[in-house]
Amino acid sequence: MKVLKFGGTSVGSVESILSLKKIVEKEAKHQPIVVVVSALGGITDKLLRTSQLAKNGDEAWKDEFENMVDRHHKMIDTIITNPLDREVLFKEVDALLEQLRSIYFGVYLIHDLSEKTQNAIVSYGERISSKIVATLVRGSKWFDARNFIKTVRKNGKNVLHASLTADLVRETFKDLPRVSLVPGFISRDRDTNEVTNLGRGGSDYTAAIIAAALDAEVLEIWTDVDGFMTADPRVISTAYTIKELSYIEAMELCNFGAKVVYPPTIYPVCVKNIPIRVKNTFNPENPGSIIRAKVENDSKPIKGISSINGTSLITVTGLSMVGVIGVNRRIFTALANSNISVFMVSQASSENSTSIGVRDEDAEAAAEVLNAEFQKEIHTGAMFPMHIESGLATIAIVGENMKHTPGIAGKLFGTLGRSGISVIACAQGASETNISFVVPSSYLRKSLNVLHDSFFLSEYKVLNLFICGTGTVGGKLIEQIRSQYSKLMESSRLKLNVVGIASSRRAIYSREGINLDTYQEALQASPESNAQLLVENIINMNIFNSVFVDCTASAEIASIYQTLLDHNINIVAANKVAASGDYDTYLRLKRTALKRGVKYRFETNVGAGLPIIGTINDLRNSGDKILKIEAVLSGTLNFIFNTLSKDIPFSETVRLAKEAGYAEPDPRIDLSGKDVIRKLVILAREGGYKVEQDDVEKHLFVPDEYFEGEVEDFWRRLPELDVDFEERRKVIDAEGKRWRFVAKLDNGKTEVSLQTVDSSHPFFNLEGSNNIVLLTTERYKEYPMMIQGYGAGASVTAAGVFANIMSIANI
Repeated sequence: MKVLKFGGTSVGSVESILSLKKIVEKEAKHQPIVVVVSALGGITDKLLRTSQLAKNGDEAWKDEFENMVDRHHKMIDTIITNPLDREVLFKEVDALLEQLRSIYFGVYLIHDLSEKTQNAIVSYGERISSKIVATLVRGSKWFDARNFIKTVRKNGKNVLHASLTADLVRETFKDLPRVSLVPGFISRDRDTNEVTNLGRGGSDYTAAIIAAALDAEVLEIWTDVDGFMTADPRVISTAYTIKELSYIEAMELCNFGAKVVYPPTIYPVCVKNIPIRVKNTFNPENPGSIIRAKVENDSKPIKGISSINGTSLITVTGLSMVGVIGVNRRIFTALANSNISVFMVSQASSENSTSIGVRDEDAEAAAEVLNAEFQKEIHTGAMFPMHIESGLATIAIVGENMKHTPGIAGKLFGTLGRSGISVIACAQGASETNISFVVPSSYLRKSLNVLHDSFFLSEYKVLNLFICGTGTVGGKLIEQIRSQYSKLMESSRLKLNVVGIASSRRAIYSREGINLDTYQEALQASPESNAQLLVENIINMNIFNSVFVDCTASAEIASIYQTLLDHNINIVAANKVAASGDYDTYLRLKRTALKRGVKYRFETNVGAGLPIIGTINDLRNSGDKILKIEAVLSGTLNFIFNTLSKDIPFSETVRLAKEAGYAEPDPRIDLSGKDVIRKLVILAREGGYKVEQDDVEKHLFVPDEYFEGEVEDFWRRLPELDVDFEERRKVIDAEGKRWRFVAKLDNGKTEVSLQTVDSSHPFFNLEGSNNIVLLTTERYKEYPMMIQGYGAGASVTAAGVFANIMSIANI
């Protein structure tokens, strides 16, 4: 036989209760079943609230009561279609409601609400709902749980009398009908015969008690979710149903906020090795989650992540605690006597402090109780007054396989640290099935997401991208991400979630992800923004696995890198300003990234998509030393000098470079050698040399006067240089040579100059806008390492940025 329990949401609406009917009638075809039901969704809370109104002499209790009557009447009218059945049920339900009205009226008259009366009041929720369901499900027989679920009074609380209850359950159900209908939650005192209950979630407990006593094949808990989830799906969109978990794992998750099953439920069936299946009343075809003693073929170290928000830490500290026996006993005895629950304990091995986790609402009371308990020690200075730290959240990662997997705690704290999340306190038992830790509440969402992603619970690894700059490079990057999105999801299980896009004046944000098909329209409709607002919004989103992608050339945007790195946000930059600017700033950014455990990537600063910076880093990291760098680093200038001919004058080549997208909007940046100087400075620094832009010796080919004034003046005057360039071109052409603008680092000395090279030189046949770099190192002395390829253009630069993003994803 089976025991099926349906919660408040499963009997809370017409849709759910009719689904319950189908499920029960289908199951009853195969074996006898016992069905345990809760009160209609929300009714228990309403019963309690109405009783408080009556106690306070507030006549609003009558309206609340009538609302409950109306709700039950409407439910009966809608789902019970047989007139005779409906008439009989109305009589039974109305008789119960009239009893309830009388109790409320008595409470209202005398302004007193005893525990006995309160217990009687809340019992009506299940008593009425079970009568409705018993009438709805044809052939079912109703049983009064108060006749066989028995409690006794212990330490001021009603607790189950297990042996008596088990005997009575077996006696009651010795001749099982096809469908037995039982109200959950309610019970009766063994000695006084007064109505009691099993506490919040008691309907689950009722079902488990019956299942254990009758040696059921399985206990099924029907609720409004598909089972135990790896995490709260309201916080983590990638959370999914756990197919199988052990009793211990389920208990740990339940105790830490996973409100799928009432924790005491697990004990009775665990002892009898009866599996629990959690299923969804609204999605009955889903297999749900199965809880059993041992899970086979389970390789994942952790099963789920659970959390409790709104928690406080109370720290008991003092030198007198060290080596003194009985301090912890006094702490927990005092709290227990005041009915204050402690869900986490963290104690330093030095014994000079103990931190305990309680609910926010219990924090002040707990501190008062402990201050009173240790009043004498506090007065003498041997201990300090209790310290309360609120606004916290407690997170637990749960899994029995953790005890077989070394390094879980290290990975946990490393992952949190790299995301800039500080752990305030932590605790782990010797069983190693639960690691609990406390973080600020503001970091709860980020902590859950980064851990869920890190421990491969998520179906996909997620990178959250903030893309700044929607011009040629930024626009191409967004286009590439959009075109590769599905392929990366399928082949690499990687989800690139663009959560922010900023242009020069506007910005849009979406935690769930921006539609890349319509982002331009969204940007146009968005409010104006600036660098300060941009960094504030990014930090306030506090999103996990975040990457800031800078596709601008803005010094203002580069100035926010430090703040972003300080908040553990990875940076991928096509922008050369930061890496080529002040050396101390460059070094500070690199060191911050290293300290914070995040990445600062700027491969495309030199050579667009060519692996130049990465190769230099690989050489140095493997123990090599960079001795000399010779390079043609401007795709724009290379294009200009390759295009220059007797038919195409110098001024026209510059215009063609701009039209082809190689040159900057203001080509003077390229012609001044400034761009090449920046690139050389970056390569020199990555090669291990302290170099500033002013240290670079410059031999330029355009007179300084042409860089003065507005860009329009430059274009107007540029043809003046055509004759001189043509005469010089003829000379080198006759010599069989070509012009190359070369950047050079030689033992720490840097220079840029326009040089002529002959056909024997590696730079001679450099075509189009290609770049080339020769690296002379201690290992590559006689034959330098050569890197060559496209060094300019929006598509290849965007592809290089994309590759940097992927390198962060693959860490």
